[in-house]
Amino acid sequence: MTVIGKTKLDSGWIAARSTEVDLNGVRLTTTRPPSIPPSSPWMEAAVPGTVLGTLVKNKLVPDQFYGLENEAIIDIADSGREYYTFWFFTTFECKISGNQHVDLNFRAINYSAEVYLNGHKKILPKGMFRRHSLDVTDILHPDGLNLLAVLVHPPDHPGRIPPKGGQGGDHEIGKDVAAQYVEGWDWMTPIRDMNTGIWDEVSISVNGPVKIIDPHLVTMFFDNFKRVYLHATIELENKSSWMAECSLNIQVATELEGNICLVEHLQIQELVIPPGKHVQYTFPPLFFYKPNLWWPNGMGKQSLYNVEISIDVKGYGESDLWSHYFGFRKIESTIDHVTGGRLFKVNGQPIFIRGGNWILSDGLLRLSRKRYETDIRFHASMNFNMIRCWGGGLAERPDFYHYCDIYGLLVWQEFWITGDCDGRGDPVSNPDGPLDHDLFMLCARDTIKLLRNHASLALWVGGNEQTPPDDINTALQNELKLHPLFQCMNTSEDVPQDKDPSLYLDGTRVYIQGSMWDGFANGKGDFTDGPYEIQYPEDFFSDHFYKYGFNPEVGSVGMPVAATIRATMPKEGWHIPFFQKQADGYIKEIPNPIWDYHKYIPYSKPGKVHNQIELYGHPKDLDDFCEKAQLVNYIQYRALLEGWTSRMWTKYTGVLIWKNQNPWTGLRGQFYDHLLDQTAGFFGCCCAAEPIHVQLNLATHFVEVVNTTCDELFDIAVEVSVWELDGTCPYYKVTERISAPPKRVIKVIEMKYPKSKTVKPVYFLLLKLFRMSDFSTLSRNFYWLHHPGGDYKLLEPYRKTKIPLSITSQVLIQGSKYEIQMQVQNQSKKQHIKSLNNHVLDSEEKKVGLLTWITRGFSSEHNGENKVEIDGTDSGVAFFLHFSVHAANKDHKKGEDTRILPVHYSDNYFSVVPGETVSIKISFEVPQGVTPRVSLHGWNYHVGHSVL
Repeated sequence: MTVIGKTKLDSGWIAARSTEVDLNGVRLTTTRPPSIPPSSPWMEAAVPGTVLGTLVKNKLVPDQFYGLENEAIIDIADSGREYYTFWFFTTFECKISGNQHVDLNFRAINYSAEVYLNGHKKILPKGMFRRHSLDVTDILHPDGLNLLAVLVHPPDHPGRIPPKGGQGGDHEIGKDVAAQYVEGWDWMTPIRDMNTGIWDEVSISVNGPVKIIDPHLVTMFFDNFKRVYLHATIELENKSSWMAECSLNIQVATELEGNICLVEHLQIQELVIPPGKHVQYTFPPLFFYKPNLWWPNGMGKQSLYNVEISIDVKGYGESDLWSHYFGFRKIESTIDHVTGGRLFKVNGQPIFIRGGNWILSDGLLRLSRKRYETDIRFHASMNFNMIRCWGGGLAERPDFYHYCDIYGLLVWQEFWITGDCDGRGDPVSNPDGPLDHDLFMLCARDTIKLLRNHASLALWVGGNEQTPPDDINTALQNELKLHPLFQCMNTSEDVPQDKDPSLYLDGTRVYIQGSMWDGFANGKGDFTDGPYEIQYPEDFFSDHFYKYGFNPEVGSVGMPVAATIRATMPKEGWHIPFFQKQADGYIKEIPNPIWDYHKYIPYSKPGKVHNQIELYGHPKDLDDFCEKAQLVNYIQYRALLEGWTSRMWTKYTGVLIWKNQNPWTGLRGQFYDHLLDQTAGFFGCCCAAEPIHVQLNLATHFVEVVNTTCDELFDIAVEVSVWELDGTCPYYKVTERISAPPKRVIKVIEMKYPKSKTVKPVYFLLLKLFRMSDFSTLSRNFYWLHHPGGDYKLLEPYRKTKIPLSITSQVLIQGSKYEIQMQVQNQSKKQHIKSLNNHVLDSEEKKVGLLTWITRGFSSEHNGENKVEIDGTDSGVAFFLHFSVHAANKDHKKGEDTRILPVHYSDNYFSVVPGETVSIKISFEVPQGVTPRVSLHGWNYHVGHSVL
């Protein structure tokens, strides 16, 4: 007897173009399995994946994300749908007993398919976002070896890309229930096969006579979250021909330290299911007192319980088992009466939203748990608390949601409607959405059932910059209506049994008809999101910048590092833009054709914003351009988030940046590139979105303390120090003891140095928020600033300043995983503080000034300590330092990209003032046989130094 449960079919697949295969599906699955000799059309296949992903894997087409290679790949509009219609074939073993049943499951295919198993044909109907489950019990081979062939057809309306490109091509893809980005956008080139393929998990599931289908878990809170009830409703199918007497079990466990689980609830219910019938069963509510709650990133722990539901059938034993990690939490969403923006509450606490827009992990749908974990961990590291899954992309996969649950990222999930493909654009698109509205709703319902048990899922939205057609919108509103007890806050009554919330399709999250309606943008659907270009940093703090309470999309630049350009483009793409100075003094950037193809967005906006790279001096080459771009990236995104946060609750309730990442090697709007290397903007966000944060208001020059947590901060102070290029400190102040109420921004002190007569054209500012009791640092924020109307050109000769550094590293190695703690100390000779704000430092302030410059490292088991000294005779700030990790092997070709990616940094692109020590934690995994080397670069260290 085969053990009950699911087995993934994720290896051993081969594929071939349908027009090159002579056999039909019946013969493919009843004769000898096809093989891959040199003359065969068959090749190793990417499953899960797409046709184009398979062709790239076999080097039959070039890497479409490299340079201009996408232009060499034939588009489906020119080739016809048959060209991208492919067979996928595999074998699997499954031998069952007489009372067992087997389902063949496809979690998603694009767009329709014919399935042949052991000579038997099944049809997978249309729709990119629906699951398919086929009962194959009666057609399995008795010997256990089974032959499976799947013929996958592309979308019905792949469309054609207009000569000038455009948002969603000619919009024909909008007639299908499919991802719309594939026809290209202003940030993406077209995907030539329209993502045709078996793009998500394939599995077989074995169960006994009774099968569990789509459990729905809902928690109800009472008495200020002290009393909690867990409701669960499931569908059960009796596949046998006899009356099934069943014991239905639900178990809730929490994981303790050391992989020990504590079972908090176990309930057993008896029921009888008639033969061949589907029944819905609702458990009596499970009671919990003060459970561990799930909180978004920055608000608390992401506590998760393992809910297990199993069913035993009399005379058979365990028939099926289902489990899911589940978080106890309540999400509410209303329109704030002060700002007009949408206000989110989690467990009764308001949460200021700072996050970004997400398209998908990879444009060829090469999706994996490992990549998803990196993606979501990156977002959590930026201190974001929400991800918006944009309507032109995917209904994201369960693995994506799993890691959002783990790392505390709230998810805004849109359905498959965009303004460009569903009502506007050039040419004007069809306003009635997909041709088959019933198919759309079938996919929507199935997606809801797939994702609704995830704690991170915060809201459903009908579409991007558009609402669904009226009938679809009405259906979604009705089927996603809130349960009555999710519409109010402090209900103390028990839930009547006939109003069990788990009987709703969802019932726990708000549905919003479109991304610019009901508390988002101007709330009326007018085009009031954006802007999407470079801005002056101080403008984000001004009264006139964005007048609505919640901006769902505001975008800007996203240039990666030079190594990424070299790794993703031929030498013709290494030329930096031509800076064309116009009559009004503004600079227009003219990028090379490859950058233009990769959707480069300039660092200037002629007539409105002067070139922000040029502020540092005219870039000499690719390395110089990219390094200066990182300076701009850091300032731009830190200012964006600090400007929004400065008006928390008084003007804004949240902001989502367009966009967090690129599903290909694009050059705009990203915090990490497609190769998974972070830009400096990543760390600008990491700084600005700290739950507890000290910042400079660039418009008023007031130092502000931000507390987005639920707890008041007592006995804290701010240390302010200004540093000049020669290493002197002309301004130093430690504030009196202050407190910061929860969920508030407070003004602390005006930074008067910029108005002083002795202010230098370029200077550095270091802000530190610390506890007075033990001098521990709560927030550290470093700025480089210039006169109003000035520039940073004095930083160019500052590159020649040689500042001594001491770098101590401790390394912990566990198999292929490395964890390194770096202590970076600026060993400049300490300079006399010129001005002490008209008073002399007392002993306590001297102590603070010393101790808050020392960041505690971690002391744990390590594989050794290494110390590197970088010589220098000058005094000053070690400016814009950044680590990178490389393979140290000696057999690399010249110019080869040696970076090990991804790498997780606690901070990067950081600066260290004289006498200060900064602690940086680095973690990564190395491929087998590779020895890592850690390098340090910086504004004063452009040659690079190997530090480990």
